[in-house]
Amino acid sequence: MCASVKYGSRGPALIPRMKTKHRIYYITLFSVVLLGLIATGIFQFWPHSIESSAEWSLDRRSVHDAPLVRIPMSSPISERGDLSCRMHTCFDVYRCGYNPKNKIKVYIYPLQRFVDEVGVPISSTGLSREYNDLLSAISDSDFYSDDVSRACLFIPSIDVLNQNSLRIRETAQALAMLPRWDKGTNHLLFNMLPGGPPDYNTALDVPRDRALLAGGGFSTWTYRQGYDVSIPVYSPLSAEVDLPERQPGPRRYFILSSQTAIHREYRVELERLKEENGEALLLLDKCSNLSQGLASVRNRCYKGQVYDYPQILQESSFCVVLRGARLGQATLSDVLQAGCVPVIMADSYILPFSEVLDWKRASVVIPEEKLPEMYTILKSIPHRQVEEMQRQARWFWEAYFSSMKAIGMTTLQIINDRIYPYAARTYEEWNNPPVVKWTSVNSPLFLPLIPPRSPGFTAVVLTYDRIESLFRVITEISKVPSLAKLLVVWNNQNKSPPEESLWPKVAVPLKVLRTKENKLSNRFFPFDEIETEAVLAIDDDIIMLTSDELQFGYEVWREFPDRLVGYPGRLHLWDHEMGKWKYESEWTNEVSMVLTGAAFYHKYFNYLYTYKMPGDIKNWVDAHMNCEDIAMNFLVANITGKAPIKVTPRKKFKCPECTAIDGLSLDQTHMVERSECINKFASVFGTMPLKVVEHRADPVLYKDDFPEKLKSFPNIGSL
Repeated sequence: MCASVKYGSRGPALIPRMKTKHRIYYITLFSVVLLGLIATGIFQFWPHSIESSAEWSLDRRSVHDAPLVRIPMSSPISERGDLSCRMHTCFDVYRCGYNPKNKIKVYIYPLQRFVDEVGVPISSTGLSREYNDLLSAISDSDFYSDDVSRACLFIPSIDVLNQNSLRIRETAQALAMLPRWDKGTNHLLFNMLPGGPPDYNTALDVPRDRALLAGGGFSTWTYRQGYDVSIPVYSPLSAEVDLPERQPGPRRYFILSSQTAIHREYRVELERLKEENGEALLLLDKCSNLSQGLASVRNRCYKGQVYDYPQILQESSFCVVLRGARLGQATLSDVLQAGCVPVIMADSYILPFSEVLDWKRASVVIPEEKLPEMYTILKSIPHRQVEEMQRQARWFWEAYFSSMKAIGMTTLQIINDRIYPYAARTYEEWNNPPVVKWTSVNSPLFLPLIPPRSPGFTAVVLTYDRIESLFRVITEISKVPSLAKLLVVWNNQNKSPPEESLWPKVAVPLKVLRTKENKLSNRFFPFDEIETEAVLAIDDDIIMLTSDELQFGYEVWREFPDRLVGYPGRLHLWDHEMGKWKYESEWTNEVSMVLTGAAFYHKYFNYLYTYKMPGDIKNWVDAHMNCEDIAMNFLVANITGKAPIKVTPRKKFKCPECTAIDGLSLDQTHMVERSECINKFASVFGTMPLKVVEHRADPVLYKDDFPEKLKSFPNIGSL
């Protein structure tokens, strides 16, 4: 039979029509096959990196799921750590290359389980929680790269934080098996508990060749300056115990010792100090009547009385941190968290992050042989300084000790600063707490690092009617090589300045500016005539400064153009009895202000003083005819977050605050008013911006026994 051919509107039907249910079945099957082929093609041919697939993350891969790697007994072992290594000899900076963000890239090796030939792991603990937290923090940071070809620094996923858990030889063999080990070049190892009994070496005993070591117990014998990084020993209590920040000030105890495993000789000496000083010193030990475990870690005892640890640390001004079997002690972290000033007695110990942190601001370091004198030494520290150290100690913990993340990020930032030194953090950024850092304005000056010498400076002399001393000041200033212009601010509306013919003849332009009112703030007005960046504010009776002193002051300002650079320094102190700030003019080595009776500064601050001074400070100064110099010190410190710079040995002027017959400073209420000024200004600013420093800039060869002609500034005045 022949099948009949049907015709429709589209022509003859060449294929017999299927039933509807069969058609749906075949369409569905075809769609599934097609989707499978597309998915397979995407997976096979879509560009991806093998290295990227091995990205380090415990969230993606369990430790137990990590691939097993067997170490042959004959596997090579790395050399011992090279003590001669420095960044320029053992670190390949060319791997870091140019980076527009000035940030190194760090690669973390994929997680692997290393075992020996018989299947015994190289570590008894595997991956610790602390090392897991550390690697996780790095992998989440801007330092991390999953592209091994872009990496500048390599971090093994082999946990060597605690040497006690390691098999030394097998760990060294595992490190040498890493694909990019290359004798440890550009590799970083983290270790907090180095050495082991009986000698307890102060650096990791695992042979590591050229690898950098971030170690928690370095001594001066094992630390490679500028290469290794000294890190703290992390305290687990940091995460387990929340110690709220306590305001600085006197505490219940003066000295507290909380360590439980110190040498017997040290404990005997501490007990003797306890007998001599009574309740001022609290000497704690482990509690023998408590069960072992959490209770013993969180408690300390003295004569049967139980104290909560580390909470008890907040009850003392100073806390002793003695060396134990290892130099690095987790107690240091606990003490800093409590805001207690650590008294560190561990000879040759390299303090954590000492490459960038100024430990003098947060601790007291005493040689071990001086332990019997500890109480006397600590009693000699002023109360104000103790409070500053308490505040700094707490901030050090928050910024650099509080977590494995903080420790890891600080370590990488230090290495980053070595590789990109032109973009490194400043001393202030490392050491100043945020409350006084003023990060919104690091420097208000759009100047080169060192402004050129050629423009010179403009001297602005404030005067009223002391003509003779004014002319002497002008004559002396005119001898300064860098002087560009002289401006005399005539503040006397009842008397005209001398005739032009009577003025001293000088080689630079001299102009007299008459004011409409007798105000001290006139000296800081931004006159159009000031064309140089540098301004020397000077009174009409400062006749004792030599041209060498003035020229040297200008040279110092050129290196620090955002600072006040002056001669006599002054200090603000906290009066505990009165509960307020006090102005101090006694001779001390500490400085928080310089008198603007003779000081260099940038003209930018004239605009800020005149138009941006907070509150009613400017009007208050003019009404009281006092404290314009203190106001300027507050303003500059508030903007920059930096202390002034005192130059040359002078600690007083001839006139201010002492001997001038017609000077403002002789008024009996002058010193009282200046203390009131500090309290008034601190209230208006809402903080105390002044910074206390112990620093003075002197010329090279100033005190050396050299011929005067060899000295650039031979004529420097005495005290």
